[in-house]
Amino acid sequence: MTDEPDERTVIVTGSSKGIGKHVAKRFADDGANVVVCSRSLGDCERVVEEIESEGGSAHAVEVDVRSKQSVDNLIDEAVDRFGRLDVMVNNAGINIRGPAEEISPEDWQQVVDVNLTGVFFGAQAAGRQMIEQGDGGSIVNISSMMGSAGQQDRTPYNTTKGGVNNLTRCLAVEWAEHDIHVNALAPGYIETEMVEQAQEDTGFDKQDIRDRTPLDRFGTLNEVANCVTFLASGDNFVTGEVLTADGGWMAFGWGCKDD
Repeated sequence: MTDEPDERTVIVTGSSKGIGKHVAKRFADDGANVVVCSRSLGDCERVVEEIESEGGSAHAVEVDVRSKQSVDNLIDEAVDRFGRLDVMVNNAGINIRGPAEEISPEDWQQVVDVNLTGVFFGAQAAGRQMIEQGDGGSIVNISSMMGSAGQQDRTPYNTTKGGVNNLTRCLAVEWAEHDIHVNALAPGYIETEMVEQAQEDTGFDKQDIRDRTPLDRFGTLNEVANCVTFLASGDNFVTGEVLTADGGWMAFGWGCKDD
């Protein structure tokens, strides 16, 4: 724990594992009250137990970001528990791969509902609460470096992440008058279970990714948490931005380092 507790209330969706879990624990380590939420209440409760065992303050809520009512209930429960909302991190997301001509309407809609509509519902509900409170706040949407790129077999995922990027810009402009900062973080390849699964699905191995990354490694969960907490700080004059944390992948222009 830090010497000066954060004392803000922070919601992180999709925080029962991966990036979301690590981000939630970072905010708790800094002294914030953290709402851990996903579709698995049991998994969220285990994260809360970890946070509390380390002296942090956390609360578990089951949420389905595809449902506006479920997201509204999440905000209400967070405020009932901790009194206010200061930071909303819209992290929940999924990926369904396949050739564009073979993507079913159901699969397309599922990715859109979670990755784009779910982010909008989360930001909308958080924005309303922050406007009502009257003293600003921060919203961080987790996007992807692939939201700015075309890629084979990733049409639903990349398209929705591109939508998240422009949603972020629109909300930042609209809510600036309320001192609500809205930004997005677009990670590259980070050491997570999702990335491990992607390697298995695509046949790429870690060396393939390192060869495409100027920093010659994967990003870490700690580095992602550093970026999120920076964007959520609210005292940095940054809003409407998409911060890409990819080790130089996009700057490299899809090249490959020489052997």
